[in-house]
Amino acid sequence: MTTAGAAVGAVDDDAEAYFGAKLRFEIDVMDVAENFPAGGFVLVDTRRRASWDHGHIPGAVHLPTADIPSRAPDLIPAGTDVVVYSWGPGCNGSTFAALAFAALGYRVREMIGGIEYWARNGHPVETASGVSQGSPTGW
Repeated sequence: MTTAGAAVGAVDDDAEAYFGAKLRFEIDVMDVAENFPAGGFVLVDTRRRASWDHGHIPGAVHLPTADIPSRAPDLIPAGTDVVVYSWGPGCNGSTFAALAFAALGYRVREMIGGIEYWARNGHPVETASGVSQGSPTGW
């Protein structure tokens, strides 16, 4: 028995529902890279201006989480699919952003790993100096 009282290997309907929902609302870096910009979604960087300036995904829209309720309807048409990202796995900023978009009625997914794992996978990062390739040790 586990500490929750269920036998190891027993079917856990709650786990199945949880992981099914998680996969429905998350997208990984490689799926975004393979489908952006032609994938039918708007990619939104939800970080503050200083973080955006440090480096962002080329083609992403900059919309900090705090501004989503007031600015999203003017920037992103209703009915548009949205993918949000923030710094990385140690940051839940994109989760708050996804919640804000969902509250406005958008279909939204969260890019797990954020820009940290985008860069670690060698995808391009844009700054005021131009576009450079990310690297496994950071950009």
